[in-house]
Amino acid sequence: MADLTLKSTLQSQSDRPNTLTSGHRACQGCGEALGARCAIDAAFRAANGKIAVVNATGCLEVFSCSFPENSWGTPWLHSLFGNAPAVATGVAAALRNQNKSDVRVIAQGGDGSTVDIGMGCLSGMFDRNDDVLYICYDNQAYMNTGVQRSGATPPLTRTATTMPVKDYSGNDPQTGKNVPLIAMAHGIPYVATASIGNIPDLEEKVSKAINIRGSKYIHIHVPCPLGWGFPTSETIRIAKLAIRCGLFPLFEAENGKLVGSSMIESPIPVEDYLRVQRRFAHLFGKNAPPDAVGIFQKIANENMEKYRLNGGISDD
Repeated sequence: MADLTLKSTLQSQSDRPNTLTSGHRACQGCGEALGARCAIDAAFRAANGKIAVVNATGCLEVFSCSFPENSWGTPWLHSLFGNAPAVATGVAAALRNQNKSDVRVIAQGGDGSTVDIGMGCLSGMFDRNDDVLYICYDNQAYMNTGVQRSGATPPLTRTATTMPVKDYSGNDPQTGKNVPLIAMAHGIPYVATASIGNIPDLEEKVSKAINIRGSKYIHIHVPCPLGWGFPTSETIRIAKLAIRCGLFPLFEAENGKLVGSSMIESPIPVEDYLRVQRRFAHLFGKNAPPDAVGIFQKIANENMEKYRLNGGISDD
């Protein structure tokens, strides 16, 4: 795991690849734009420039691709909302048939295309162990179409389709999917979580994954100022808070087994993370549901134990 205090980032270097260039239309403070730039820059550097990217429909595709031009400085292909893993599989097969297997293939999309609409294609890619790195940029709702709930939306969250009203406190705590764990259950060579709150760690994991053969999956946490309700200058701070409270654990797995995690040296209460976002404002008003914050704290506490965030990974 990368140490944020000891390593400079690729983004801080004057000769960074700059695979996502200026001119795109992302919102100010967009976590997904930063996450994608960091991830694809790292992959480009680690693969010596030999990458091809397949992009699902969604925020990332819409703001980076304005016909007839786009903002990508690398071979890039737009797929439908749900078939990016299948298209990337086809690209990898075509390159292999041309004896160009040194070109590494990446598929990428948001949580809507990954967790919901493209789940079948993604599972098929994992099942076949296709030689593709899939990256999910998780902003925890369908932001491009109006902030509707997705399968990655946290419990009790206000979205356009889970509005808090009398006797209902937002997204049902019993819904949702943990795709990193689903990926691990397929036994693929490499699974990791990452965040723009720790860019050295993100870059290190992408650089490692891009040259592993077989299916790889990286799930990147990318806060959204518009959908989450916080100032555009606070994106990185919000991401760091999610890590420090334990609600977004950073870990790695190989062949279905947890092999590494980023320890949290000074954990904070989940309330410190929730209070600074308008999507959770209803949890703190006079009509707040009882023990709503406790639901989140329980999740964070379970993550601390499950992913060994306060003790690392043993050799057992």
